[in-house]
Amino acid sequence: MAKTIFHKAESRGDAMHGWLHSRHTFSFANYYHPERMHFGALRVLNDDIVSGGEGFGMHPHDNMEIISIPLEGNLEHKDNMGNTTVIRKGDVQVMSAGTGVFHSEYNQNKDTEVNFLQIWVLTNKKNASPRYDQISIRDMEKENAFFQILSPKAADQGVWIYQDAWFHLGYFKAAHKESYHFKKAGNGLYIFLLEGQIEVDGQLLDKRDGYGIWDTDKVTVTATKDSSILLMEVPMNF
Repeated sequence: MAKTIFHKAESRGDAMHGWLHSRHTFSFANYYHPERMHFGALRVLNDDIVSGGEGFGMHPHDNMEIISIPLEGNLEHKDNMGNTTVIRKGDVQVMSAGTGVFHSEYNQNKDTEVNFLQIWVLTNKKNASPRYDQISIRDMEKENAFFQILSPKAADQGVWIYQDAWFHLGYFKAAHKESYHFKKAGNGLYIFLLEGQIEVDGQLLDKRDGYGIWDTDKVTVTATKDSSILLMEVPMNF
């Protein structure tokens, strides 16, 4: 029998820092919820809105896989590996922090907000050499199908990380139904609804709701409205 957990959007941690409005699905910074420490290897899922011209100054990370997915606006990235880039809607960025990396993130535009997801996945390779990658997913995008944006293998579609994890996006028209088959036995799947409304094996999800499911090998998603969906398959043994 599959096990599930459901997180309503309004139940997330809510942090206001003036220039930053952050919603935390899992415990992060000053938001602590003992039942929301992680979903398997998925440790952080932050939905961040950054005011124009503002951002995060240089700060360190280590031994964590960090994925950023812009939803609106342009985010400027700098790090001590020599990278200076801008990520936009339609891009995916990954950092394997490994032995340690310093980076900053700023809203490149002075008069518009930027909204991006910052996702942390626990690594399966400690003290690796830090690495950075950024890709456009525009050529991968499909309608009414899930398409892969992250995996454990550098040769596969999308970015890659040091973990047996697979991320997919899906843009579904209302009434479309699609099944997702797990890539690895023992993994769980966390579904985060970016926009719209869907039903997952009988559970209704609205915008920014999260739904975790494990001890199964597939799920079926039905869009009840036009919807954008992020799937994150991760190991559960954490």
